Amino acid sequence: MDLIILALAGFATSLMTAIIGLGGGVVLMLVMPGLIPLAAIIPVHAFVQFISNAARVGFAFNHADLKLLVPLTLGSSVGALIGSPAVGWVSFTVLPAVAGVIILLLLWLPFDRFIPKGGSALFVLGVYQTGLGMVAGATGPLGAAVLNRINTEREWIVVNTGVYMTINHGLRTVAFALLGFAFNAWWLTITVMSVGVIAGAGLGTRLRQYVPQKNFEALFKWIVTALALRMVVMTVLELES
Repeated sequence: MDLIILALAGFATSLMTAIIGLGGGVVLMLVMPGLIPLAAIIPVHAFVQFISNAARVGFAFNHADLKLLVPLTLGSSVGALIGSPAVGWVSFTVLPAVAGVIILLLLWLPFDRFIPKGGSALFVLGVYQTGLGMVAGATGPLGAAVLNRINTEREWIVVNTGVYMTINHGLRTVAFALLGFAFNAWWLTITVMSVGVIAGAGLGTRLRQYVPQKNFEALFKWIVTALALRMVVMTVLELES
């Protein structure tokens, strides 16, 4: 039964992300506790999200912006090196709230002339996404906010959030393997969830064309805002507990 729930959760969250561009990874992370031991959640989530995002990019590869690859890969590699030693013993308790505030500023304030949009911004994004992701799991909203500054066209932003998250989750998966996490012990869970996320990405890619560009821009912005506010609130609640 747990495998069925995980497969359906993978399908639904990948479908959501393929239509809107983000949010599925956070929702999947919320579903997994109780179905998978806590120590395995972040590594398994990283592997499955790598498959999900790679599938999203693959189904609409003609919209992938390959200029993003070099700065994101370099930044993500640095992030993996920084974040790996912290796994299991460092808690970046306040960082999600800081990131949430930055996301809200990026989305809602007219900082265009102050915020870099080129390779430097993508490099820093890669460092943050992968480094924090090693200990915190789903960290996608900041990247979505940065890419939203570069291009707001529906297909571009959905596919290219998939590009940077494929790099992010791929490097994190490699890092977890090098740290000794036994992915082979979770092969059945990963396989079942991967089937679900690939199916969800495929259907979501087909359905995305029915979301009008104007509606998409507003929906995307408000979903990123909600996720950013969640990061702030969850951090505050954790500090108070």
